[in-house]
Amino acid sequence: MQSLTGKTALITGAGRGIGRALAHKLAEEGVHVGLVGRTSANVENVAEELKRYEVKAVSAQADVSDRDAVQAAIKQIKDGLGSVDILINNAGIGKYGRFMDLSEDDWRYVWEVNVMGVYHVTQAVLPDMIERQAGDIVNISSTSGVRGTEGSSAYSATKFALHGLTESLMREMRRENIRVQAITPSKVITDFTAENNLSDGSEDNEHFMQAEDLADVVVSQLKLHPRMFVKNTELWATNPK
Repeated sequence: MQSLTGKTALITGAGRGIGRALAHKLAEEGVHVGLVGRTSANVENVAEELKRYEVKAVSAQADVSDRDAVQAAIKQIKDGLGSVDILINNAGIGKYGRFMDLSEDDWRYVWEVNVMGVYHVTQAVLPDMIERQAGDIVNISSTSGVRGTEGSSAYSATKFALHGLTESLMREMRRENIRVQAITPSKVITDFTAENNLSDGSEDNEHFMQAEDLADVVVSQLKLHPRMFVKNTELWATNPK
């Protein structure tokens, strides 16, 4: 397995939940971390937390649906850390409800964040990776992107699209020695779960995946020898109750 020490990672949606867990796990491995989030205070807090590790951390505020804001944020991070070796597209939102009850605005914003956000960030980072002929892109998806469920039409549509984007980009970038993969978890207990009422409160959350569990998987796969990668990793809770 390869060492990640000294590499630089950029994480979107890095202010809490999965993004925060990924930042800590990568920093433990000696990775310098760029943190992008919609709320300045959240990513600044994570950058402060990472001071316990012997790595550099730079935070920048951006809504990934805003191309100009993304470009400014990534410039800020590259100015502080240099070129990005690892991109983790984690930022995402959900809108849930019956198909006829979701508005066009609901659909449009979920699409702009979950799909166009990945496009904006990847477009800004990828040229340097191609020039260096090396890099990793990890797209955080969901099992809602491989099977639709009642009440998740907008969210599922974006995650299905993300899988198509990931598959196509993977096939293009292999010849550039760039690994592109999707991480596809079922329910992960985070603020996202609570805010979108994805738990009825009667479940034992310890029986579901935690953000730290997913971060462990991502880091272990990034450490694989550069000549190989896992295209898609579908993660499930062993015995949810």
